[in-house]
Amino acid sequence: MKLATRQGWTAYAIALAVIVLDQLSKYWILYVYDLPGRLSEQVVGPFHLTMVWNQGVSFGLLRADADLGRWLLVVFSVVVAIVLVFWARKADRSLLAAALGLVMGGAIGNAIDRARFGAVVDFIDVSRLYFPWVFNIADSGITIGVVLLLLDSLRRETKGVGA
Repeated sequence: MKLATRQGWTAYAIALAVIVLDQLSKYWILYVYDLPGRLSEQVVGPFHLTMVWNQGVSFGLLRADADLGRWLLVVFSVVVAIVLVFWARKADRSLLAAALGLVMGGAIGNAIDRARFGAVVDFIDVSRLYFPWVFNIADSGITIGVVLLLLDSLRRETKGVGA
C-alpha cells in the first residue's frame, strides 16, 4: 500500500516548510528582536512589526479568552490538520497539494502558539495599506491555502463543463 501520492508528499513538505518558517519567525520576533518590548516599529514604508497576542481564531475573530476556549482551538486546529493529512495522501493535482500543505502548516503553526503561549503570536502589520489585521506566516499559509483550494475547485468544475 502506498503511503501517499507524489502530490501528497509535496503537500507534507509544504506544511513542514510553513511550520518551520512560522516558528522561526516567531522565535526571532519574541527572543531576538524582542518585539514585545518594542510593541510596534516601522520596517519600511507601510510595513510595520507590531506585537499582538491573538486569542481569537483568524484575524482575532471569535476570541477564546478562557483556557477551555484556548484548548478547544488547539484541538480543532489539530483535527483539521489530521483531516487534511488524509486528504493530501490522495492528492493528484499540484494546486490541491500546495493548498492542503499551506493550510495544514498554518493550522499546526498557530496550534503550537496556543499550546505554548495561550495565544497566537501575530506581528506582520500592513494596516497602513487598509488591511486592518496584524497576522503571521501561519495565517498567511491558511489564507493563501484556502484561496488555492477555491481556485482548484473552480478549475475542476470548469473542466467538467465542456466535457
